[in-house]
Amino acid sequence: MAMSKAFRLCGHLRRWSSVPASRGFGTVRPATLCAASIPASDVRRFNSSTSLQEQLATKSVQKHDWNRAVSEAEKIVGYPTSFLSLRWLLSDEIANVALHLRKLVGSNHPLLKTAKTFIYNDKNQQAWGLIVLLVSKAAGHVATIPDMEQDKSAGVLHSQRALAEVTEMIRTSHLVHQGMLNLQSFDNAGNDLSGDSDMIFGNKIALLGGDYLLANACQQVATLRNQDLNMLISSAFRDLAESNFIGERDEQNNPLPTKPGTFAKELASDVNSLDDLGFGDLEDNTEAMKIDGVVGHPEKEWSLRHVLGGGSLLGKSCQGAMMLGGHPEELQKQGYLFGKHLSLAWQACIDLQPFLVPKLPMGAQFSLVSAPVLFHLEHDTALYEEIEKGRKSVDSIDYAKIHQAVVQGPGLEKTKILQRKHSIAAMKVLNELPVTDARRALQNIILAMQEL
Repeated sequence: MAMSKAFRLCGHLRRWSSVPASRGFGTVRPATLCAASIPASDVRRFNSSTSLQEQLATKSVQKHDWNRAVSEAEKIVGYPTSFLSLRWLLSDEIANVALHLRKLVGSNHPLLKTAKTFIYNDKNQQAWGLIVLLVSKAAGHVATIPDMEQDKSAGVLHSQRALAEVTEMIRTSHLVHQGMLNLQSFDNAGNDLSGDSDMIFGNKIALLGGDYLLANACQQVATLRNQDLNMLISSAFRDLAESNFIGERDEQNNPLPTKPGTFAKELASDVNSLDDLGFGDLEDNTEAMKIDGVVGHPEKEWSLRHVLGGGSLLGKSCQGAMMLGGHPEELQKQGYLFGKHLSLAWQACIDLQPFLVPKLPMGAQFSLVSAPVLFHLEHDTALYEEIEKGRKSVDSIDYAKIHQAVVQGPGLEKTKILQRKHSIAAMKVLNELPVTDARRALQNIILAMQEL
């Protein structure tokens, strides 16, 4: 009976998501990492130069490396980590959502795009729980934890596995909520929306579906009976909400970059400059982050957007895994730094993808607050005139014009430096952990993330 329900549900999912998910605009060029930060036994095929400023390692990345890195990591923790597993597919609530989503086919509601991302297991969304489990296994746990609380086969605690699922549920609920449309902008306020019944229905599904996942996540955190962890994850909720209120937005809440101020400075290539971001999270990451002097500064604005929009959640989940393992507070903070920097390096790689082709495909769009765009606006403020056309709707912007300008400017190189800085920062934290298969798996994921 249960299996037949699963087969019926999978059929529903395939029917309303028959269009293959996008595979991006191209392959990101190999990232470079500090050779001194990676033990020679832990990585493969590195070439190093003799110049002091070029003592960076490069890895020859094949197209299948990302899938292989994730597959090997899942074997290390014992099972796939996505919450979209059999026990979730057998849930009546999820089955009902799948049935309702079929009604949206042909409506172009943005929730359909989000759903297809999950069905086709986009590695950008579905590997977060895996990262938390790998950090849990790499750090281990104190010997005083009872055997009943340990998952011996996976080498992690049952509570850490629950936290990994919570991380993915919160992340997914945030993305589902972002699929809502503003059907009554200022110009259309008070108008009859009866003709947009499909869009209204899609908004209801996005709202209720995201709330369902968020409620389950809160319930699961509460069952762990750890007040400090509860406060930590609650602060991650707050950060995700605040990420929607940084900088300018169009009427559909799509983010717009801020015109760079005169105080913007060159992007430093020294990894130690990361301490200068100054959001206050290095002192107390449960407090709201400081935003003074951030908007208009390309690196700080980009970092704040993505720390609030995801880096905080992954970092605090890694910190929480250390907390559940009984580790001291100093190591817990290192877990936070690892998750935050890994998330930012990940985002920098994603931001590079649309600009690795000389010409933007017809009809394609990209994030206007991606790192290459922000860095180029610092170099060429005249391009901001094109950005201002999108204050009502980003669809009014000539993306091809912006793409061509960014490809020819210094934004791409600065984004590569940004990615390298955060990758090195994440590697430095890993080097403080014992050499294990879990640590090697995390290093391989960092090296293969250019495949995203």
